[in-house]
Amino acid sequence: MATTREQLAAEVTQAVSEFQDATDEFDHVGAGLLGVNRTDLRCLGLLSRRGAMTAGQLATEVGLTTGSTTTAIDRLVRKGYVERVRDDHDRRRITIEITPEAAALIEKLWGPLGRESQVLLMRRSKAELEAILEFLREGTRFQAEHADRIRRQAQHSSRTS
Repeated sequence: MATTREQLAAEVTQAVSEFQDATDEFDHVGAGLLGVNRTDLRCLGLLSRRGAMTAGQLATEVGLTTGSTTTAIDRLVRKGYVERVRDDHDRRRITIEITPEAAALIEKLWGPLGRESQVLLMRRSKAELEAILEFLREGTRFQAEHADRIRRQAQHSSRTS
């Protein structure tokens, strides 16, 4: 057990890495059961959590080109996991929506994890939950910033090679 703040911070850093690995493994298994790749799983996850969105919105959220997003949507449509829905008011606008069948599969696979997570979280005080939420939001921003840094480095390397 850690005796100093520095040791505790190091343990938290290690625990975050282990949590990310476990999450990655869980998603890998889930993607395999659904018969999709990880990119398609990310698209399904976003649509499941946030609801219908345009292909452009999905591309931005997942960080794909519009062409790659269209390819992912096509694969998910063929699997019966999403559908393209034309807007009743603006016939040019099409949104991508998760199908009830996909929602049921996602609930079957990820639902128990979500419910068990709620049980664990409810053991925490309001102050602890606020600290966890702050840490996760900061970590999400931190991860996104470093992903952008790596993308910029890759772009710079490809231009100089």
